[in-house]
Amino acid sequence: MTAIDPTAHLTAEQIEELGRELDAIRDEVLADRGEKDAAYIRKVISVQRKLELASRGVLLFSIFPPAWLIGTAGLSVAKIMDNMEIGHNVLHGQWDWMRDPKIHSTTWEWDHVSPADQWKHSHNELHHTYTNVIGKDNDLGYGIMRVDEDQRWHPFHLGQPLWNFINACFFEYGIAAYDLELGKNLHKRRRKNPEFRARARAVGRKIRKQVLKDYVIHPLLSGPSFLTTLAATFTANLVRNLWTHSVIMCGHFPEGVQVFERRSIKGETRGQWYLRQMMGSANISGSRAMHFMTGNLSHQIEHHLFPDLPSNRYAEVAVKVRALFEKYELEYVTGPLPKQVFSAWHKVFRLSLPNKKPKVKTPDQQKLVTA
Repeated sequence: MTAIDPTAHLTAEQIEELGRELDAIRDEVLADRGEKDAAYIRKVISVQRKLELASRGVLLFSIFPPAWLIGTAGLSVAKIMDNMEIGHNVLHGQWDWMRDPKIHSTTWEWDHVSPADQWKHSHNELHHTYTNVIGKDNDLGYGIMRVDEDQRWHPFHLGQPLWNFINACFFEYGIAAYDLELGKNLHKRRRKNPEFRARARAVGRKIRKQVLKDYVIHPLLSGPSFLTTLAATFTANLVRNLWTHSVIMCGHFPEGVQVFERRSIKGETRGQWYLRQMMGSANISGSRAMHFMTGNLSHQIEHHLFPDLPSNRYAEVAVKVRALFEKYELEYVTGPLPKQVFSAWHKVFRLSLPNKKPKVKTPDQQKLVTA
């Protein structure tokens, strides 16, 4: 929530025209999906599975340092691929049009402690509907951080850089926790809710499955390399967690990205929803390899505009979307990974401290984004 609304120069008619232009971009890609796209995701899944199998095979001999390094690096990349370019995007329904029951949002399960159905609810239904709306979007600060100067400061916020770092290291568990909405469900009465208890049991089963696979079965198969394989798997999970957390932070938290009050989305039109996605997201610039390893979430703006489009099409869509930013005189927040990471963490530290001067709100301090 900024004192000056960066969208204030747009009329209601312009916002709806922007929405129609974005709809046209989406419809064009939907009509053009075909075998080339299907071949892409099938190849990615095949490569990921072969890489994970080969890496776990190498780690059977992880008692030898070269095998440990190669196997750990390969397993880290395989886990990132599974979560980012495959799992996240398949669960968004980006590939449902193929009607392949093996690559479908209703049947896919990923290498993650959060069950797919719970993640789809908290991410697809809540986060993408209420992007960057304080109190509605759990991805915004993960429920443990102050994300805007207008939020009341508490001494607890002094520790948010530490909370954020811990969350980054164990990110998949953090996601499972806020999928369960633990913050409000830990109350004694809520803990007894049958629906919550059922969801908690499902998370428990998924955690046991992941722990058994990564920290029991695979290390035991390694025999004399048990401890080194255990360490390698822990390292691969840590690398995956730090990477995915960084990508998501860069997409939602750098300076220049807007946050919104609940009241600002009351009566929101299609065009206004699009505008909120544009102003509430940021991109990461880089090579094709960078885009691939982020699951194409380096095109976070395009992903939030069109979450159901195949991820391999975001690069071409980004050219058209950026042209619309220029046409409507809006800021397209983007930058290389180091810059975006620094910007996001700088904001985490800045907002952990109380405001130097209390804000005095005036009538012309518009709240994004309703016109």
